Amino acid sequence: MTIQSADTVMVSIQDLHKSFGDLDVLQGIDLDIHKGEVVVVLGPSGSGKSTMLRCINLLETPTSGHILIEGDDITAPHADVRQLRERLGMVFQQFNLFPHLSAKKNAMLGQEKVLKRSKAEAEEKAMKNLAKVGLADRADYKPGQLSGGQQQRVAIARALSMDPDVMLFDEPTSALDPELVREVLNVMKDLAQEGMTMIVVTHEMGFAREVADRVVFMADGVIVEQGTPEEVFDHPKSDRTKDFLGHLKD
Repeated sequence: MTIQSADTVMVSIQDLHKSFGDLDVLQGIDLDIHKGEVVVVLGPSGSGKSTMLRCINLLETPTSGHILIEGDDITAPHADVRQLRERLGMVFQQFNLFPHLSAKKNAMLGQEKVLKRSKAEAEEKAMKNLAKVGLADRADYKPGQLSGGQQQRVAIARALSMDPDVMLFDEPTSALDPELVREVLNVMKDLAQEGMTMIVVTHEMGFAREVADRVVFMADGVIVEQGTPEEVFDHPKSDRTKDFLGHLKD
């Protein structure tokens, strides 16, 4: 578990609302994520967890409210969205790798296109991060030659190669066979121990209990309660949280 730095807010979500037509998916989210903090977001399907994550880097446009990345408002009318997005790494449920490119090339492409790094510099960074996720020996393999867990680890290496200040994980293990989940979670644990600021939407309760500094429980588009893993799992205050956790144990 990391030591959070209370004086540095990396992501500040302020009165965030998001509607799709008549459906109000987010109904006033307020949440600050501090430097080095690992925040795990839990909740039933349809609670708005993934929508909140996608709003943070404007993959979804908020209906109202503000999102600040290290003090800069990414939702402001004249914000440099591309520059602010570069501070955020995102790992999705689906791996979103380019099937015709090797693992190494997948991890190089964004560096060369967005960060304008030289091929040599991008390759060095890609290999460093493939080694970090335990896949240096698979650098020349294409996604189709890798297991789902390996593909997700390549996706993590790709995100890390952009040198983000914050990593966003949107249910990164939910598309994996159970035996492959552990290898991805182990990589995420290592990142947490290194002090990476992380917001993780997941159903992996063991990971949340072991790694999270803070657990946020969402339902029906609002934050119902939040606290340390012990507070939320062992001493939940809300009946809604108790009901959710009770169903997980059934």
